[in-house]
Amino acid sequence: MRRSLIYAAGALAFLVVATLNSGGYRYGASDQAFYIPAVLKQLDPSLFPRDTALLASQARYFLVDELVAAVMRTTGCSIEACFAAGYVLSLLLLYAALWRFGHLVFRTRIAVWALLAAETLRHRITKTGVNTLEGYFHPRILVFALGVWGLTLYLRGRPWLALATVCAAGLLHPTTAAFFVVFLLPAIWTTEPAARRAIGSLACVGVGAAAWLLLAGPMRGALEPMDPAWRALLGSKDYLFPVRDWAAGTWIANLGTAALAIGGLRWRVTRRVAAPREAGLLAGAVVLALGFLVTLPAVTLGSALFVQLQISRAFWMLDLLATFVLVGWLVDRPVPAVRGSGRDWRLAVAMLLAGIAVARGAWVGLVERGDRPLISTTLPDNDWTRVIRWAGTQPARTHLLADPGHAWKYGAPLRYAGRDVFLEEVKDVALAFYGREAAVRVIERQAALGDFAALDAPAARALAARFQLDYLVDERDLNLPLVHREGRFRIYALH
Repeated sequence: MRRSLIYAAGALAFLVVATLNSGGYRYGASDQAFYIPAVLKQLDPSLFPRDTALLASQARYFLVDELVAAVMRTTGCSIEACFAAGYVLSLLLLYAALWRFGHLVFRTRIAVWALLAAETLRHRITKTGVNTLEGYFHPRILVFALGVWGLTLYLRGRPWLALATVCAAGLLHPTTAAFFVVFLLPAIWTTEPAARRAIGSLACVGVGAAAWLLLAGPMRGALEPMDPAWRALLGSKDYLFPVRDWAAGTWIANLGTAALAIGGLRWRVTRRVAAPREAGLLAGAVVLALGFLVTLPAVTLGSALFVQLQISRAFWMLDLLATFVLVGWLVDRPVPAVRGSGRDWRLAVAMLLAGIAVARGAWVGLVERGDRPLISTTLPDNDWTRVIRWAGTQPARTHLLADPGHAWKYGAPLRYAGRDVFLEEVKDVALAFYGREAAVRVIERQAALGDFAALDAPAARALAARFQLDYLVDERDLNLPLVHREGRFRIYALH
């Protein structure tokens, strides 16, 4: 009973401190600009008649929208409640996985708590477009937690269940799961000699299937280089092409993380302080780092598939391993103290890590982001949200035009209304990453719109005639029929 209470208290503490370090929880933030419309589309296929192809460029690789929609239909829960539950589930699963992982690789509970504290310190993996935690529900975090749980299964001598777990997680976020698959295969090969024939067979089948998909199947042409216009559109994504985008400091940070992970694991294995099967973790880390380096020329040349795989995100896993070996060296192994016992020293380091996590979380969540609620399970009640609600009452085929930067300017994408939007620049460019057809659409619309601030009534009417637009949302007074107003926002009819 006492152990269960400690475990539950630890889970609650991890949830709170991780949320604080993420700046609080917000519904509708960042990448949910894709996931929310995708779920709305699953709930009502009549929505987004014009934007369906754009959304499908990414949605075809994920099942999370179908799963969330199925949960909503079954339980009657709102999308806000489902995403909040997904966020809590992701963090609790990550806590459980890290707890189990720590108990398998460390000798002391102090080190386990230190690892948990270190992993609440949300940070960006430099120039990879990924954070270790997010202040909203993102399937990438859930899959990462499942991947860590897969590592615990491997360390417990259940390699096939580990592999099955991460493969199943790929239905939610395939690229994150793929890194765990690539990690586990050499790990199993290294420590499970009886499984080598099966691993070899699986690798051959995988290579054959990939060859068919890329040369004759539905992914035919995916290895071809992106054309200059497509690459130029993605220029704002300053993490896709490491040779072009990474400064010296970024290379030092990421390759230094890999070196710490690999060097630390090798030290543990050769010094015989490693847990069983840690040699497999070393093999997996080496393959991940080599995989990044080997594929770097293809990424630099702009091969669409290799760019889309975002292989630099392998440093996320290497970051976890580097944290593990560093915590192990500082807290788990006996370190002589100037005064007192080695245990006193290790306890002091663990308490310092916990103190840093709590203090940083309090600063980020309550001071740095103190201008907004710590927990926001709905969109904020403001004029822009009311514009979104008004748009959601219009017919499903309604086509809206607004400032293409509206999502970051006003806090939420207009597509949350479940209606087609001419251009939402940040997310539309991100979606264009997944297919050339989507990129052509975004480029065409950017060129047709030009500078939104210079858009006048005649230009708006001409744009509406060309793209079948129904309403314009703007803050300016224009010589157009005004049909609705919410605070500073005016909604004009374009036909």
